[in-house]
Amino acid sequence: MNGASVASITIQDLDDDVEARLRIRAADHGLSVEEEAHRILRESVKRRHHPAPADLAAAIRSRFAPLGGVELELPPRELQRDPPSFN
Repeated sequence: MNGASVASITIQDLDDDVEARLRIRAADHGLSVEEEAHRILRESVKRRHHPAPADLAAAIRSRFAPLGGVELELPPRELQRDPPSFN
């Protein structure tokens, strides 16, 4: 473990559904349940250490960027109506 101290945790009373999904996820990734739990924890901790984006658009972009983005069809622009006349 690259010279770092080794921590050990025990998770008690894990819901059966969560345990089953963890086992399936581990199998999907070709890992043991313990290795998959390590991977999940590492990724979760990495995300928490990044500073929050300064604006809403940046926050949304950073959240969805890993999914590859999405192309939205923009509606055609319409002519603006004439402003009201107060004569």
